[in-house]
Amino acid sequence: MNVNLPNILTFLRIGVLPILVGLLYIPAEWARYLTVFLYTLACITDYLDGYFARSLQQVSALGRLLDPIADKLLVATVLLMLTSLGIIDGWHIIAGLIILSREIFVSGLREFLAELQVRLPVSRLAKWKTAVQMVSLGVLLIAPLYPSWLLDVALAGLWLAAVLTIITGYDYLVASVNHLKK
Repeated sequence: MNVNLPNILTFLRIGVLPILVGLLYIPAEWARYLTVFLYTLACITDYLDGYFARSLQQVSALGRLLDPIADKLLVATVLLMLTSLGIIDGWHIIAGLIILSREIFVSGLREFLAELQVRLPVSRLAKWKTAVQMVSLGVLLIAPLYPSWLLDVALAGLWLAAVLTIITGYDYLVASVNHLKK
C-alpha cells in the first residue's frame, strides 16, 4: 500500500481543529499551552505537506483540494475562537474579517480559474502573509497568560497580516483579470 504522507498531514491539520476548540474552553494554563503547541504543529504541517508532496513526488488531486481548505479552516477556526473569547475584540475584529473575506475571495477565484485550466500560483508576498498571520494568531492564543504588551504586539501582527491580505488579494485579482473578462 502506498501511503501519501502529504495527505495524512493535511488530514491531521483538519482533525486537530475540534481538539483546539475544546482546549480553548478549558480555563487552565496547561490547556492554553497545549492549544498553542497543537496550533504550531498544525502550522508546521502546512509547510511540510507541500514540501513532502514535491520532494516525494506525491502531489495528488486530493491534496490540491484539501490543503487550501485545511489552511482556511485552521485560520477561520482560530479567528472565530479568539473573537468568541474576547481576545480579538472591538476594531480588531475588522482585521479578522478582512483576512476571512480575502481567503473566501481567493478560494472562489482559484476555483473559477481552475475550471478554465488556469493556475494561480502562490506569490512570495502571500507566503509572508501566511507566516505573519500564523505567528500573530499563535501569539494571540497565548497572549492572555502574559503581560498586556504581548497582546498589543500580536494584534499589530494581525493588522499587518490584514494589510498583506488586501495587497495579495488585489495582486491575485489583477493576475486573473484577463481570464475573468472571458
